[in-house]
Amino acid sequence: MKLRSLIGTKSFYRAVLAIAVPVMIQNGITQFVGVLDNLMVGRLGTEQMSGVAIANQLIFIFNLCIFGGLSGAGIFGAQFAGKRDVDGIRNVFRFKLIVCIIVCTVCLFALGFWSEPLISLFLHEGSAEGDLALTLAYGLDYTRVMLWGLVPYALSQAYASTLRETGETVRPMVASIAAVVTNLVLNYLLIFGKFGLPALGASGAAIATVISRFVELALIVFWSHAHPERTPFFLGAYRSLRVPRALTVHIVQKGMPLLLNEALWSMGMSLLNQCYSMRGLAAIAAVNICSTVSQLFNVVFMSLGSSIGIVVGNLLGAGKAEEARDTDRKMIAFSVMTCFMLGGLLAAASGLIPELYNTTAEVKALAASFLVISACSMPFHAFSHACYFTLRSGGQTKITMLFDSGYVWCICIPVAFVLSRFTSIHIVPMFFICTALEIVKCIAGYLFVKSGKWIRTIVPSPASDG
Repeated sequence: MKLRSLIGTKSFYRAVLAIAVPVMIQNGITQFVGVLDNLMVGRLGTEQMSGVAIANQLIFIFNLCIFGGLSGAGIFGAQFAGKRDVDGIRNVFRFKLIVCIIVCTVCLFALGFWSEPLISLFLHEGSAEGDLALTLAYGLDYTRVMLWGLVPYALSQAYASTLRETGETVRPMVASIAAVVTNLVLNYLLIFGKFGLPALGASGAAIATVISRFVELALIVFWSHAHPERTPFFLGAYRSLRVPRALTVHIVQKGMPLLLNEALWSMGMSLLNQCYSMRGLAAIAAVNICSTVSQLFNVVFMSLGSSIGIVVGNLLGAGKAEEARDTDRKMIAFSVMTCFMLGGLLAAASGLIPELYNTTAEVKALAASFLVISACSMPFHAFSHACYFTLRSGGQTKITMLFDSGYVWCICIPVAFVLSRFTSIHIVPMFFICTALEIVKCIAGYLFVKSGKWIRTIVPSPASDG
């Protein structure tokens, strides 16, 4: 492959960044506030920080189940947008609402009744610091409050994803910015008890998050229904939740693997962290710091991956197969090269970031090591993430399930399980080995994308939809 084929024109990058930058800004602000949130809770001590981190592992599974359920329908939304089929987009949105109802019901039941045994899975002796009982109590308090934010989060994601698929990326960004600013201000007020408010600690962080999610939902719903000339697909969306049977079957066939994939992947990542937790509370705290900070640096390739799904999906829906292939190849290269630079910045800052936390020297040293490892792996994660969205854009959801969650459960989890239970290997080399396995996923992604089997249009024409 010639290097020239990986580099686009200025107009190409302008078009790509027009989609990607609003998503980057939205995700970047969200992750930045997440880092500040994490720092604020981290100022309270190792137990509160670890309790919140463990609880967020459970919320993380819910978030990705919503993402997976909406992503399956989103493949069709993007291609219907490419065809300018308003009825098709409206039906996809209705399907998303049904998915939100189902996922919220299941997760509210599970987290409402089984939070304590689930959090306890992550609590093990193995480091010099930390009160496990206190960590459990903080985790339970945080989870009970966070349950109130599940429904508004799901609904706002249904709206935001539909808007992005149709090219309206700015409005979800604005709603998200308002939400994260609300979250940041309320975190400061409620965690530390400023301006006469009670100091609620970890519970205050949860209350702030829940309120911010209602703010985001209110803003995005108001704008979406106040501008029917730009969002005609929301007109009459609630007259019924009926979705044409043929489309429902089609979305379920393509989308169910994505929902299962995100559920299995998120549970797999939680189990991976549970394996790390076998080395004690210090390992949990250090992984939490690394994960939170790394996600801020990962915003670029995460946003470019989402943009691949939208841009390439639109091109496939419009029947432009060769343009879709060329665009995808250049977007993948752009994502990887960007992450070489970002990885260098993260590595350079790895020794300074842990010092911002009010925690032990052991946790700080572990976190610094984890950040260096994460920085070195960033270009590989960028490539595999871009491959995932490439396959998804053409409806190859069964392959994406094998590629994503299959990799976690068949490769990462067995390795981490054996290392954590049957060896005395230190947490740092364990973390390195599990992270380095991403190379296997990159090789598989390259072969899948190169095959070109993902290049296809999966939505029916407007005349046959119904």
